[in-house]
Amino acid sequence: MATPRSKLITILELYWNRYWVFDDRIKLIICGSATSWIIENIINNKGGLHNRVTRTLHLKPFLLHEAESYLKSRKIRLNHRQILDLYIVLGGVPLYWSYVRKGYSAQQSIDELCFQSDGPLVNEFGRLFGSLFEEPKPYEDLIRLIASHRYGIGQSELITKSKLPDGGTTVRRLHQLEEAGFVTSLIPYGRKDKGVYYLMDDEYCLFYLYWMEPNLKLIAKKSSNPGFWVSQSARPAWKAWSGLSFETVCYKHLELIRQALKIDPGSVAGTWRFIPRKDGEQGAQIDLLFDRPDGSITICEIKCSSSPFSIDKAYAAELIRKMDIFRKQLRFEKQLFLAMITTCGLKPTMYSEELVTNEISLEALFKST
Repeated sequence: MATPRSKLITILELYWNRYWVFDDRIKLIICGSATSWIIENIINNKGGLHNRVTRTLHLKPFLLHEAESYLKSRKIRLNHRQILDLYIVLGGVPLYWSYVRKGYSAQQSIDELCFQSDGPLVNEFGRLFGSLFEEPKPYEDLIRLIASHRYGIGQSELITKSKLPDGGTTVRRLHQLEEAGFVTSLIPYGRKDKGVYYLMDDEYCLFYLYWMEPNLKLIAKKSSNPGFWVSQSARPAWKAWSGLSFETVCYKHLELIRQALKIDPGSVAGTWRFIPRKDGEQGAQIDLLFDRPDGSITICEIKCSSSPFSIDKAYAAELIRKMDIFRKQLRFEKQLFLAMITTCGLKPTMYSEELVTNEISLEALFKST
């Protein structure tokens, strides 16, 4: 309705300020998935609707425990690992969860929704951007570029690689994608106000680009028989994918992780990565950390596995090396603590006893805040 020629916003400004603002019976509720449009044209309006919004309500995606509650309300009972496997594909979008059927495992549901020709999520990617943005292609191009960097890509590099003509317009589009929940911007720990990175925050889009799009021809020709994804999900590539996706799920449940670790609410969560610039230097990456107000930092290692995770001699050496590089590069003497976040718990070994101070299992992420 609010096309440029319709003058809807102008008319709305006129009637609201001249008539409706004085009538307590009238309440205007503007809602929809086009988040960026609402923010730009209503909430941040600089014309006649400036400062007219009395309340904003941002409907956030489901967390894990909310997805579980929704399934239970529909008499669907899946264990936590099954729900996690669905979450790293569907994200927290309620509509997508409404397609899950009773009696289906997570992999069977993914197969039905994403890899059968009539699956409701097969063509969702194109519809999604077409419904949110008037010119969807630049937004899709940015999403594809960000998705190709699982650990994030810097804003300046992103603008350069996108080859879009106007850097300022690209930054605005990135903000719109963030407001709509597709990406997250972050500043790596220790970088202060420089070096903004962007990470994919939409599980479905990431899954579509990596797993569904390469198989679209098979899906369209009905060449992917029922059970296609069940066999694909047994491949090592999916296990590696699940590990990276579990990290993004943890980022969405930071408050629950903070509570489980009994960390002060004033602590600052972040990630850290060191890319060597000289020959002979070693790089390092920290999945998640909490800089605490008590002069300590809790470093979290995130591991996704189908059985209790075991720290062996080689991995213990890698953890020690990583913390040494972290301390050396940031040049401080804060106390470091190591916590493990795992899907199936931690198997006790001599190395885990020596290094790990806290342990969190998948169950902690299913609690309500």
